[in-house]
Amino acid sequence: MFPFFVSLHFMKFLNKNMIVYKTPEEIEIMREAAQIVSRTLGKVAEAIEVGVTPLELDAIAENYIRSQNAIPGFLGLYDFPNTLCISINEQVVHGIPTNTPIKDGDIVSVDCGAIFEGYYGDHAYTFAVGNVKPEVLKLLEVTKECLDIGIAQTRAGNRIGDIGFYIQQHAENNGYGVVRELVGHGLGKTMHEEPQVPNYGRRGRGKKIQEGLTIAIEPMINLGTEKVKYLADNWTIVTADGKPSAHFEHDVAVVNGKPEVLSTFEFVEKALEKK
Repeated sequence: MFPFFVSLHFMKFLNKNMIVYKTPEEIEIMREAAQIVSRTLGKVAEAIEVGVTPLELDAIAENYIRSQNAIPGFLGLYDFPNTLCISINEQVVHGIPTNTPIKDGDIVSVDCGAIFEGYYGDHAYTFAVGNVKPEVLKLLEVTKECLDIGIAQTRAGNRIGDIGFYIQQHAENNGYGVVRELVGHGLGKTMHEEPQVPNYGRRGRGKKIQEGLTIAIEPMINLGTEKVKYLADNWTIVTADGKPSAHFEHDVAVVNGKPEVLSTFEFVEKALEKK
């Protein structure tokens, strides 16, 4: 959640300059936190369909997280009012769940967090509901590919800029806009730790990736312009041109020098296969 917004909006919440590297024991706790979020997204995948409201999905998520001896990670964080961020179509991130039913052809980004034994899991998936236009389905496909490409660069000896460079290259080669104002982030006992993890950048730049790094990688890729703006609720961020945006996110740790994905889309994919 809450891809870090590069402005004073969240600056005061970020512990700048210090990366908190995790022990193997801490990473295992973070893995369970991430898996709780993954299973929660699986429950959302079972329920999401035309006519369901975002608030109904929010209730399903909160109930499931609490059933797992965990705490909803977003509810009350920075005064956010819900368990899920649900962002539809041109909404990029931070959408507040409403009672407006989901429509045929919508794409719905669901971003979810949970706190387990003091550590955060943070994980997102963009769902295609009903008959989604082929060009929008392609956006979802490429955005998920961007996530995999970024994860592959998360290895000891590389730099944070390598992650963003290859995500940006893949997205822009497909003609899409890469959001600049919103970036991924370190993750641990707080939702937002150093380092910031942009989805754009230059190879060989930024902080060096080391053993024990734990980050949330989350490409936010737009069908049109990369520019975004706030809605009046001061939370929801939308594309400046009103075209759709996709968002996928995984929690990643550097273990034995290589990227290890702590979250999974397995539960989502299994639920969608049954529909």
